[in-house]
Amino acid sequence: MQRNPNRMPHRDLKMSMSKALATLTAQIGQEIGVSDWITVDQAMIDQFAATTHDDQWIHVDPDRAAHDTPYGGTIAHGFLTLSLASRFAYDCFPVLCGQSMSINYGFDRLRFVSPVCAGQRVRGRFTLLNAARRKPQELLRTCELCIEIDGQTAPALVAEWLGLILFDT
Repeated sequence: MQRNPNRMPHRDLKMSMSKALATLTAQIGQEIGVSDWITVDQAMIDQFAATTHDDQWIHVDPDRAAHDTPYGGTIAHGFLTLSLASRFAYDCFPVLCGQSMSINYGFDRLRFVSPVCAGQRVRGRFTLLNAARRKPQELLRTCELCIEIDGQTAPALVAEWLGLILFDT
């Protein structure tokens, strides 16, 4: 897997908040990046089920799911698919000069459009919708996230994802 070369912070350059905001503002409406593919296999689904205590049979019983669902087998938890967004963001978002961290702030909109069947590959596609100063050392970034399923036209999910970008003081 190739890592995003822009992930390395350049703290020696110390981009000002104004310049960071101007950089992001210029990208509004543009695709920020497309992540690497990740295969959602049964082992991943089982681990998620164990961690979240959500062991509904449509996720963890391949034999029953093959016979009693229209999917031909088990499907990933919607929240498992959503949780991969952090990995996808790591692939796509560059660290801005002077940025100390980014924090998940939540979602304004989230829809689970299509189930992800065990064995399918998914990836994240990000489009910048907005960027605004929230506090003196903090920017609020709003992105459209589309988690795509390899070989399908309908996505697994679409969301408006809010993230805070914090800068060194």
